[in-house]
Order: sequence, then structure tokens, then C-alpha cells
Amino acid sequence: MKVLFVVPPLAGHINPTVAVAAELAARGHRVAWSGPAEVLPRLLPATAELFPAGDRAGSSDYGTLHAHWRDLRGVAALRFLWEEALIPLAHAMLPGVEAAADAYAPDLLVVDQQALAGAVIAQRLGLPWVTSATTSAEFTRPFAGFPKVGEWVADRIAGLLAACGAPGGWDPRFSDRLVLVFSTPALVGADELYPEHYAFVGPALGQRPAHATPFAWQRLDPVRRRVLVSLGTLNREAGGRFYATVLQTAEQLADRVQLILAAPADLVGDVPDHLLLQEYVPQLQLLPHLDAVVSHGGHNTVCEALAHGLPLVVAPIRDDQPIVAQQVAAAGAGIRVRFGRPRAGELRDALEAVLDEPAHRRAARRIQASFAAAGGAAAAADRLEKLT
Repeated sequence: MKVLFVVPPLAGHINPTVAVAAELAARGHRVAWSGPAEVLPRLLPATAELFPAGDRAGSSDYGTLHAHWRDLRGVAALRFLWEEALIPLAHAMLPGVEAAADAYAPDLLVVDQQALAGAVIAQRLGLPWVTSATTSAEFTRPFAGFPKVGEWVADRIAGLLAACGAPGGWDPRFSDRLVLVFSTPALVGADELYPEHYAFVGPALGQRPAHATPFAWQRLDPVRRRVLVSLGTLNREAGGRFYATVLQTAEQLADRVQLILAAPADLVGDVPDHLLLQEYVPQLQLLPHLDAVVSHGGHNTVCEALAHGLPLVVAPIRDDQPIVAQQVAAAGAGIRVRFGRPRAGELRDALEAVLDEPAHRRAARRIQASFAAAGGAAAAADRLEKLT
């Protein structure tokens, strides 16, 4: 089987496909990716087969888009995401994805929810395609309380299909053959009735590409409890005020907690000796050595933490993060705090609660067990094999 993964230029959307692709390759299948070559090579294995699609140039490159997006919140962030990122990305990726399909002749496309061009091209060429759902927010009726926002998103999608010459009446975010959801109802919530072709496989974890991230392992404190603080790869520049609160919290808990802060040093400033500051950390390798995680609510980080049975403190910023944070809190596996106006006392109390109150760890381990039972990358590969 030849599988083409169609992905946007976002680490959290690419990482699960790397694990699934490794499982497929181990079973003798051939895998390739299509997406922006200015971003993907550093996130894919060195030997990955890549068909460029959607690369930008000049003032409209992805770094510039990110700089505009990172200071937005709420509906403004959502509008920017669709009008300035997802819809233009779809148009930009269409020629490259179509060329990839012609050159690679895949048996199946695995299309990320935010790489809409993959679904459009699959429909245009009559190729089978499945959805790679790297965030579970869209499976919880995110616009139930804001129907006009949901209608606005639907209008943007309908406009894209019309502009591409594709028939209307379908949603390129959701395949009618198979939707791979990298979570489980234990976290998402079990209230909804999902179609049979929605496969909740849990996180697809695996080795990251061999671009080694150095880490001062010898500095991990053998006595204090260890907590990772990470705002992910896209939000760290917006974290100045939050980082200041983290430093205050580190001082207040200095006698019993060591914080490992993944952030740029120039945004954090001077740190106490017991705090370990590093811009990037080898997260998957570090998680087994931790007691808890403080996160912005990125789906990947949350699921990776819970896959290791770690409770969370979640400070959501935008997009799907408030929904993911609510999922964590509703499941009992962590506490939600404010990102925009954080107080050291609030963050300290939340951290003490997830570290000291057994209920949070029990809930995290219940979700961990659900993830393990769901099967991860192997279960995703099983479902893909059954389609061909």
C-alpha cells in the first residue's frame, strides 16, 4: 500500500503522522508526505519522501503569518485562522498535492483536518481519503453556543469548495470512510454518539526525527518533584507575562518543586538556580521523569502528558485550546488557569493541587489506560490497512 499524508506546516499536526507512518513502513507499506517544504523537513525523518505543496515566499511566509496570529484571541483568532491561514493554505497547496498524487500514485490519502487541499484533490481524482484529526475540539460541538460562528466557518468552507470547482454539500474536514481521532472518549467526553467510522485510536506516539535535542539530564533534581512548563512551539513568544508568573511560582515552591521551563531565554530573563530553562526540550524522552505538566492546552502536549499518566495545569490561549483545557478539567485530570492575567498564587495553588491531590493523578491514569487500550499508531495502521 502507498499512503500519502497531506499535512499543514504545524508540528502538532505532523508528529502523529510520523508515528503512524513508521508503523505502516514497518509492515512493508510505502509512505510519503505532501506539505510546505519550508517547514516539513525538520519535522520529518531524514529519509522521508516529501512532495512540496503550499510553500510561500516574501512577506506572506509562515513566520510572518505566525507573528500576526500569536497576539490574537477569541473570534479574532478564529477569523484570522480561516481567512489568512487555512483557506489561503488550501489554495496554495492544491497544485502541489495534485502533482504529488499524479507522481506518487497513492492508494490512500491521509489528510489532516487543516490541510483541506488533500480532501479536495482526493475528491477531484476519485482517490480514497481519510481524516487525520490531530485535535479533538471539533468532536465536541465547539459552536453549539455560538451558532453564527459555526455558520461563518461553514460559509468559508463552502466558498473554498466553490472556488476550487468542487461540488458542494460535503465537509473536507471529515472523511466519510474513516476519521482517525488521536484521543479517546475518556478525555473527549462520552456523551456524544459518534459514527462507526470515527476511530478513537488515542495518541500516536513514536520517536521524533533524529534531530537530537540536547538536554542537561544531570540537572534534574533527585529530590524535588519535577514539572515541565511548555507553551508549545507556536505560542512561546506570547508568553512574557506568563513566564514572569512561572518564575514567581518557582520561588514560592522552591523547597519542593523543580520547574523545567521550555522557553526562549530572552523572554524569560534571569532564573533561579533550581529552575531548568531551555528553549527546546526532548519532550517525549522527558515525560517519564516528571510528576506533572503545565501547558497551554495544545492537543499534542496534553495527550502526551496524559499518555504518561501525568496530571496537568492548563492555561489556554486561543483556538481549540480552551476546549481541550475544558476536557482535561471535566475529566478530573487537571486544573484550568488563566493565561492572559495569571497570578502566581493561582498557578501555585493549581500546581500544588495536581501534585498533592490523588484524584487528579487517578484521573490522568484512567485516561492513560484508555489511551493504551485504544492502540495508538498500531490501531491507526490497522484501520488504514482495512480500507485497501
